[in-house]
Amino acid sequence: MGRCELGKREAAAAGTGTRDAYLSLRLANRHGLVTGATGTGKTVTLQVLAEGFSRAGVPVFAADIKGDLSGIAAQGEPKDFLVARAKEVGITYAPDSFPVIFWDLFGEQGHPVRATVTELGPLLLARLMGLNDTQEGVLNIVFRLADEQKLPLLDLKDLRALLTFVAENAATLTTKYGNVSSQTVGAIQRQLLVLENQGADKFFGEPALQIADLMRVDRSGYGTISILAADKLMGSPRLYGCFLLWLLSELFEELPEVGDPDKPRLVFFFDEAHLLFDEAPKALLDKVEQVVRLVRSKGVGVYFVTQNPLDVPESVLAQLGNRVQHALRAFTPRDQKAVRAAAETFRPNPDLDTAQVIMELGKGEALVSMLEGAGVPTMVERTLIRPPSARVGPLSPAERAAVMAQSPVAHLYDTPVDRESAFEMLQKRIEEKAAPQEASTSSGGGGFLGDVLDGVFGTGGADPATGKGRAGGPRPASRMSTTEVVVRQVARTAATEFTKVILRGILGSVRR
Repeated sequence: MGRCELGKREAAAAGTGTRDAYLSLRLANRHGLVTGATGTGKTVTLQVLAEGFSRAGVPVFAADIKGDLSGIAAQGEPKDFLVARAKEVGITYAPDSFPVIFWDLFGEQGHPVRATVTELGPLLLARLMGLNDTQEGVLNIVFRLADEQKLPLLDLKDLRALLTFVAENAATLTTKYGNVSSQTVGAIQRQLLVLENQGADKFFGEPALQIADLMRVDRSGYGTISILAADKLMGSPRLYGCFLLWLLSELFEELPEVGDPDKPRLVFFFDEAHLLFDEAPKALLDKVEQVVRLVRSKGVGVYFVTQNPLDVPESVLAQLGNRVQHALRAFTPRDQKAVRAAAETFRPNPDLDTAQVIMELGKGEALVSMLEGAGVPTMVERTLIRPPSARVGPLSPAERAAVMAQSPVAHLYDTPVDRESAFEMLQKRIEEKAAPQEASTSSGGGGFLGDVLDGVFGTGGADPATGKGRAGGPRPASRMSTTEVVVRQVARTAATEFTKVILRGILGSVRR
């Protein structure tokens, strides 16, 4: 049976020796949880698990919060403390390296990760912008309108253009979609500006990330480890949480049902998991619970990594069958509550005082309970985590650049694409609507007097020979805002009416 080696379980009863601690690949899609205080070894445990999955041919996706996980792309070195730990758990230290693809939402430390506005959807986008219920309702109208009128929402300029269109046509849209106020649209526009200032505009666009590129296996049969550079991304925690939830949703929607395979098709590590759940509305929590519950049958395992088990809602916690608990410190009443909660989530071991042991664990030790047999969790046991085979610590910028230069996806994502979408289509509609009005005005203005009035109102057309306006001004811009079109039409209408009045006066004089 395939398994991912984790370390050695220490027997509680004297004289019974030790035994392997491992995660069964057949049950790895039942999800898991890795918790513990800062500095207790969560990142090393994550690396050990990622290496084990990769060896078994299982692709891995993980966020790298501090940059430490990047070292998994480089061969490990037999340092004294690593060799000593390997001997302690009964294995021979064997240096290794693993195939890695670096990703970065900002395109700085990895290949750019992009998604279209449509793919993210109104629920996640509203969460990302911190919108209230009314503003989220208007955002839903925008998405519905875009779908009905075949206006692709690819990037933020598309969304901004469609919001402007909705505001300017609110009177005609209200009867079908409900009330839309300019104040609400303005509030959403301000939040879009905040997103742009945080660099989120680089995330929205094309080419969008293809799920298949996260599920690669190299020629040696190792699963590729996709590492998301998240040190800068942590400055925008809502963007981080929404992106990872979007990615989970995409996996759920795109992958076919496979039931319980012999090994997962992909394992997904969600570091700093509390950022997904902090202040999340119920609708979003329901979506997280649904995705986590159902994505298992797609052959995807989801592992939340966080400091405290209380960071994860109970409805989600109940879905996580494989548990690794590093040390917790009980300095405050909340800490004490977290220790009790962590102890209660394990299957009890009569030989262990779980709550007491959690506070006594050393660095690189953990309480472990994994699923086995028919999916029943083992009794919790104290475990020494084995050392990673790859480098422990970050790559240098030069080493990272070398890995990216050999990446199999560099040619797919490094160059952005800006095809015709809602922004361009709405601009074209404005221009097409304005063209017949311009032609009608120029033919009805009336020769010399029309030219004079055009000069006065600044509405003259461009001279094809000189490329300048009839009044000698610059050639009109090829694109105009809605306000400019309206002002121009009013000016021309006034000029035409004024011409008619003068002509009537002149003809009336002639008749008399």
